[in-house]
Amino acid sequence: MRRPRTMAPIVASMVIVAAVSGMSAFAGDGTPVPHPPRGKGERCVADTGFMRKNHMKMLLHHRTEAVHLGVRTPQYDLNGCVSCHAVEGSDGKPVSFASDRHFCKSCHSYAAVSIDCFECHASRPEVQGKTAFVAPADREVAAIDRYLRDIRP
Repeated sequence: MRRPRTMAPIVASMVIVAAVSGMSAFAGDGTPVPHPPRGKGERCVADTGFMRKNHMKMLLHHRTEAVHLGVRTPQYDLNGCVSCHAVEGSDGKPVSFASDRHFCKSCHSYAAVSIDCFECHASRPEVQGKTAFVAPADREVAAIDRYLRDIRP
């Protein structure tokens, strides 16, 4: 007769992983959960549970609106997320995505989900007074719009 398997080895492994990675709390079902640092703002653009589940959908939607349609709103902008959730290192400066302390990395590493945002975007807040984006003048926007209408089939 086979002996029934127990969950003890799996639970013990989860406890060890949680202890090593700094996750001391567990979800209601006993699953270890990450605890990323809190943001600096009064509150997030949406509640925590919604953001955990849907932040990527929101970022992709914002990307489509901004890049493809030219609609730039600060509410779901990656720069806003990075600025609010920046974690300071021992030198007092925000850490980059290379650090295990980075806000995004804390959950993405836990969930074993790759992240490629920071291949193009800055993983630390921009220096005040310095920006990579300069809004084009209205006449430039109109010229681009005319060009795009002309090349469409």
